[in-house]
Amino acid sequence: MAGRPWWAANELLAFLVELVALACLFWWGFSLADHLAVRLLLGCALLAAAVVLWARFAAPRARFRPPLAGVLAVKALVLGGGAFALYGVGHPAAGAVMGAVVVVNTALAETFRRRSAPAA
Repeated sequence: MAGRPWWAANELLAFLVELVALACLFWWGFSLADHLAVRLLLGCALLAAAVVLWARFAAPRARFRPPLAGVLAVKALVLGGGAFALYGVGHPAAGAVMGAVVVVNTALAETFRRRSAPAA
């Protein structure tokens, strides 16, 4: 990481975006009902589904790594879902900003991953 500060910064941003997306999905699920138990159930269900989907197919150490199109589809579903969730809880501008950050961050991450590592 010492020789690749932009890569390291983008990877940190990717991790933060993932956490924010998960939090937004929980928040959105929590906002969908009136009864507290149902709110908690919906929030936790959305969060759990996103975590399982991410861990299975998009995480760096996923057991099953589909082709790039599959990984990008999972990322679009989870991270894009987080941006949509922000819109859904009444923050359309924040959702649009998050969506833009997701697109740029993912594009940079895939670009950096395709470059060869610098010589040590």
